[in-house]
Amino acid sequence: MHLDVDMYLLVLSVTALASRLQGLAHPNSIVFDEVYYGQFVNLYVNGVFFFDDSGPPLGHMLLALGAYLGGFDGKFKWERIGKEYTSNVPVWHMRVIPAVAGSLVIPLAYLILLELGYCHMTACLAAVLLILDNALLTQSRFMLMESILICFSFLAIVAFLKFRSMQKTRPFSRTWWAWLLLCGMAMFAAVGVKYVGLFTCFLLMIFGATETWSIIGDRSLSHLRITCHILAQLLGMVLWPAVLYLAMFCLHFNLLWHAGPHDHMMTSAFQASLQGGLARVTHGQPLVIAYGSQVTLRSTHHQPLPCWLHSHQELYPIMYQDGRGSSHQQQVTCYPFKDVNNWWIVKDPRRQSTYVDIPPHPVRHGDVIQLIHGMSGKILNSHNVAAPVTPTCQEVSCYVDHNISMPAQTYWRVELAKHEGREVWKTITSQVKLFHVNTTAVLKLSGVHLPDWAFRQLEVVADRAVSLHQDNMLWNVEEHRYGFFEERHELKRELSSPLSTAAAEELSFLQKFWELQSKMLTVRSHEQEHKYSSTALQWLTLDTSIAYWMHPQSNAQIHLLPNPVVWGSGSLALIAYLVTLICYLVRRRRHIYDIPEGLWEQFSITGWVLAGGWMFNFLPYLLTDKPLFLYHYLPAATLQTMLFPAMLSHFADCFLRSKMSRHLLTALTLVILASAIQKHRTLSPLSLGFPPLQHHELAELQELHSWELLIRQQRPPGPT
Repeated sequence: MHLDVDMYLLVLSVTALASRLQGLAHPNSIVFDEVYYGQFVNLYVNGVFFFDDSGPPLGHMLLALGAYLGGFDGKFKWERIGKEYTSNVPVWHMRVIPAVAGSLVIPLAYLILLELGYCHMTACLAAVLLILDNALLTQSRFMLMESILICFSFLAIVAFLKFRSMQKTRPFSRTWWAWLLLCGMAMFAAVGVKYVGLFTCFLLMIFGATETWSIIGDRSLSHLRITCHILAQLLGMVLWPAVLYLAMFCLHFNLLWHAGPHDHMMTSAFQASLQGGLARVTHGQPLVIAYGSQVTLRSTHHQPLPCWLHSHQELYPIMYQDGRGSSHQQQVTCYPFKDVNNWWIVKDPRRQSTYVDIPPHPVRHGDVIQLIHGMSGKILNSHNVAAPVTPTCQEVSCYVDHNISMPAQTYWRVELAKHEGREVWKTITSQVKLFHVNTTAVLKLSGVHLPDWAFRQLEVVADRAVSLHQDNMLWNVEEHRYGFFEERHELKRELSSPLSTAAAEELSFLQKFWELQSKMLTVRSHEQEHKYSSTALQWLTLDTSIAYWMHPQSNAQIHLLPNPVVWGSGSLALIAYLVTLICYLVRRRRHIYDIPEGLWEQFSITGWVLAGGWMFNFLPYLLTDKPLFLYHYLPAATLQTMLFPAMLSHFADCFLRSKMSRHLLTALTLVILASAIQKHRTLSPLSLGFPPLQHHELAELQELHSWELLIRQQRPPGPT
C-alpha cells in the first residue's frame, strides 16, 4: 500500500503544535476571559443550568470536555483575573483544546491555498505567516473561543472547496457526499461556538448558490440531475447543520439538569423542568386553574427583572411629584422576589364564594374573572386614571371604596396566548393576557421602577394602545393551589402554608429549545465600555491591544498583540487585490483580457474566499454598538493574512516575466518574512508571558507602537 505524505503539511502541523503547546500551563493563574468561561465549565461539571447570552454552548462544552478529561471537580471559584489556580484545577487540560484548535488552523490554511490552486511554497508562506502572528498565538493558548471558531471556519472552507472541485468530476460519489457533509458539520460547529460563525456560513452558502446557478445553466444536465444538485446542497449546507444544532442543545439540556443561578431568566415552565429550585416548589401542584384557585402570576418578560404581580397595604399617594393626582387606592406592582403578597385568588364574578368547588370549575380562554389579593382581600382594578410613572397608560390598583364616586371596575377577561377554542387555563405552561373589560386595556409590566413610596418596585399598568405581540403583557401561573376556605383568617393561614401536590405537565425538547434560543437572541446584559475595548477601525491601524495578565511581582505579562508585519502585509494585499480586481473588471468590460481564463478563475475564487471572507467577518462590526475587542478581528485578520502570499503568486505568474523581476520579488518576500520572524521573537515574551522583559525593553515597545503595556516601576536602590 502506497501512502503519500505531504511533508510540508506534516512539518507545519508539528511546528504549530509545538508553538501552541510549549509552556501551556503557564501562567498558573486566571488569564483574561478565563474568569468568564471558567464559570461555565464549573456549571457543566456540576450539571447546573446556565444562561449565556454571548452565543451557543458548543465552545463551552469543548472547554468543559478538557476539564472533565483532566479530572476537574468544578469547585474552583473564578473570582478575578490573576488569581492563582489551586491544585484541583487541571490547567493544561483546560487549555489544550483551544491550543490544538489554534494549531490546526495552520495546516487548514495551507490546504485552503492548495485548493485555491496555488503551489506548495505559496501555501507554506501563508501557514508560516499565521504561525508568526502573535495575536493568534496568544488567543490559542488559553481558555478562549476564537481559535476554536477559526478552526471550524477554516475546516468548513476546506471541505467546501474539496466538494466544489468534485462537482464536475465525481458528483454524488461517496467522497463528494463526505466533503459536503463535513462542510455542513463544520458550519454548524462554527456557529455553535459563536454566532459570528454565521458570517463564514453565509459566505459559503452564497458561494455555493453561485455554483448552483452555473450548474442550472448547464444544458447537458437533465432537470432531474439539476434538482438533485440543489436538494443535495440544501441537505448538506442547511438541513444537516440545523439537525446538528438541535442535537447540540439536546446534549446541552441533558448535561445541565439541575436548577442554578441563571434559571430565573427562563419561564416558570422551563424552571419547573429542572431538578431543584422551582421544581421543588411546583412539583405536583394542580394543573388546571379553576375558580377559587390561589395563584402567583409571573411576568414572562424578564426586562429589567423577572417579577410577580404583587400588592401590599400601602396606597398610591394622593398627589404625584409632577402635580398629577392618583386614585389613592391600594398599590399594585411587580415584585422580583417570592412573597406571600404575590398570591391572588381567581374568583367567578357571578358568585360570592372564593373557594374551589368539587369537582373544580376550570377557567377557560375568554372567561371573565376577578382577581382578589389574597392577604388584603382587595380586588384587582383599573380605571381611567393615569399610571404613576407611565401616564400614557392606566393605573392598576386594588380597589378601595373612598366614597368619591369612583366605581369599582374589577372584571378581567382571560385570553390564552396559544389556544384552540375554549382551551383550559393551565399552571406553568399557559401564557395569558388579562384584558380589562371596562376599558379593553391589557395588564402589562411597564418595566420602570416606581419611586420610593412604592419601595422601588416595578410598575404595572393597563395599556389600551398595545401591540398584541409584546412579551411584557404575558403572564403565567407559577405557583398554584386549590383554596378551600372562605373566612379571612383561615384564608391567610392557607396562603402561608406549603403547597399541596397533584399532577403537572413537562415541556418538550423543542419547547425548551425555542425558549432558550429566543432568550439568547433577545436578552442582552448591560455591557459597559471596557478599558481595552476598541473600534473596528482601530484594528486596521494596529494601535490597540489588550492586557491579559501580569505577574504580581515582575514585569512578566501577557498581551493580545498583532504582529505588525503580518497584519500590515495582509492589509496591503487586500488593497492590492481590490485595486487589481477593479482594473480587471474595467478592462474585461472593454473586452481586454489581460490574463488567461484559468488564472482569472483562480483570482476570482481567491477573492470569494479570502477577500470576501475578510469582508463578511469585518464589515458587520462597523454597524454594531456593543463594546468590541481586538480578538473580534482575528477571523478576518487570518483570512487577510493568507491573501498576501496569494497576491505575490498572482503577480509573479501574470506580470513578472524576467528572471530579474522574479528574483527581486523573492528577495522582497524573504525580507518581509525575516521582519515577521524578528517581530515575532520580540513580542513573544508578551504573547507567552515568559521570559519577563526589562523595563527599557517595554518602554521601547510602548513608544514604538503606542500599545498600553504595563510597566512596573523599578524601585530606586537603597542606601548602602
